[in-house]
Amino acid sequence: MTLAIPALHRVPAAERGITIGDFLIPVRFGERISPRLRDIALVVAGAMLIALSSLVRIPVPGSPVPITGQTFAVLLVGGALGYRRGTLATLGYLLIGFFLPVYSGGASGPDTILSVDNGTIVLGATGGYLVGFVFASALVGRLAELGWDRRIGGAIAAMLLGNLVIYAFGVPWLMAATGFSLQEAIAKGLTPFLIGDAIKLLLAAAAFPVAWWVVGRRPGER
Repeated sequence: MTLAIPALHRVPAAERGITIGDFLIPVRFGERISPRLRDIALVVAGAMLIALSSLVRIPVPGSPVPITGQTFAVLLVGGALGYRRGTLATLGYLLIGFFLPVYSGGASGPDTILSVDNGTIVLGATGGYLVGFVFASALVGRLAELGWDRRIGGAIAAMLLGNLVIYAFGVPWLMAATGFSLQEAIAKGLTPFLIGDAIKLLLAAAAFPVAWWVVGRRPGER
């Protein structure tokens, strides 16, 4: 079985920008509130989901980066909410973490990402992954708006690209924060997570075509 790489636009122009998140709020309830309030509710729900996913945490021996459920949640939120709302939800999560212990391991505060000590910038070891979450959700959200999430091949491709974005920020940041060599950073900040990320990626990718199939069978929802 082969998976075809999707074209850039997978849906008619009239449907571009519509994501599965637009169907998460029941029509009867959604009609009673403004589109702005609906979007705010979805953004808040997305940020809360990412925060809850941080409770899933498995330490990796010898690595400052744990296995968490955040990657799964970020990809899911980006794909479900689209570019703008997904980005806002992830940014909202980062902002909440400045004040509440919603980062992995109950961490909080901007110093988890970076801080300034006597005029020197100090990077948090996991800060790059947190920053990568924002860009990953934006990318996956945009691809979902173009219809990539409506077929399994496109959904897997979108999730894979989002996952790569997280590591594109996380691994170099880890090197800068810890002084690891590239080989050490890959061994401690990428390799231990490949199997788990593959499982999370497939679960997230499979959820979207199924959700679109369900929506397609609900009269009056599209």
